[in-house]
Amino acid sequence: MSAPEPIPAAALASLSPGAAKALTPGPGRMMAARGMLPLPRPGELATVLYQIAATDPALAATAQATADGLPDKVVEGALADAAVDARVLDWLVPRIKKSPALVEALILAPAVADATIVALAERATAAQVDQIVANEQRLLRCPDIIAALYGNASARMSTVDRAVELAARAGVRVNISAWDELARLVTSAPAGAPSGADDAAFAQALAGVATVADASVIAPDDRAGEEGVAIAAAEDQAPAVDDKQVPIAKLGIPAKIRLATLGNAFARALLIRDPMKLVAVAAIKSPGVTDLEAAKYAGNHALCDDVIRFIASRRDWTRLYGVKKSLILNPKTPLTESTKFLIHMREREVRMIAQSKGIPSAVVAQARKLLQSRGSGK
Repeated sequence: MSAPEPIPAAALASLSPGAAKALTPGPGRMMAARGMLPLPRPGELATVLYQIAATDPALAATAQATADGLPDKVVEGALADAAVDARVLDWLVPRIKKSPALVEALILAPAVADATIVALAERATAAQVDQIVANEQRLLRCPDIIAALYGNASARMSTVDRAVELAARAGVRVNISAWDELARLVTSAPAGAPSGADDAAFAQALAGVATVADASVIAPDDRAGEEGVAIAAAEDQAPAVDDKQVPIAKLGIPAKIRLATLGNAFARALLIRDPMKLVAVAAIKSPGVTDLEAAKYAGNHALCDDVIRFIASRRDWTRLYGVKKSLILNPKTPLTESTKFLIHMREREVRMIAQSKGIPSAVVAQARKLLQSRGSGK
């Protein structure tokens, strides 16, 4: 663990004389590091321990051990002290996490830093997430909190919906892969309209998709492309799904979008074919999508235009030869992108494209023109 950042002297000016003396060299500092020096407020004790740990290498371990062993009532008192520096509270988090009651007190602490709540929101329980979302002012001030709880599988769908709606209606952008789709969906609905979130159904669906191995839906076929990326078939079928295991029909659109974001390749394979474009696009935008998945979907003629357009816009995917080839062969790829990728094809692929009847005539014509410019046209 790295050493904490010392609190500037100006920020320590409000400490009592006893606390200030504990921070000066001498036997009092050793007593303070051991928690043996009486101080008027729990917040001062926590501050002194923090500052010793940050500035005195010889006593840092002692101060840390004392902080780790502080009674709950002392820690709770420090959390309630508005004068305590936010860095002190963040330093106490490992100790606080040992007690659910202290975690709740941390969420309500007047001096807690937004960054501390972001880290907490990533792994908080459903009840703790509910408590975090209650502070709407903080959510709007620090939308990273919403992003963190959105990615927390323990957060209830209904709670997430409230936080997303709050930000979307306030015009606050959140760093969620499918934020544009979510914001469009929320702002198009009447204010205050019920979200229809089914917390149990979402939890069941997320747990259900996790039981299916990713390889079962993204295994490459026999036509391997360059760099180990499969060239997918023109179309493929949606994987079979047990409605009892993954109750997709019970999920609202926001829940499907979140499932696409949090779920595995199996979840994405289901939702990328959803008739609602917002859901399909959310699936391809998921941060979990791999190169192999992108290559598979690039060649799928059955997917909506927006999905293919998004794949074509991602440079990290289109750098792969197999992805470029699949996109050229997909009639839903924008012509500007298909013709751009065409110049990177080897002659045998260009000849095949020039003779194809399943892609736009403009791409075929461009392939023939390219063959002629290379001096290999017939």
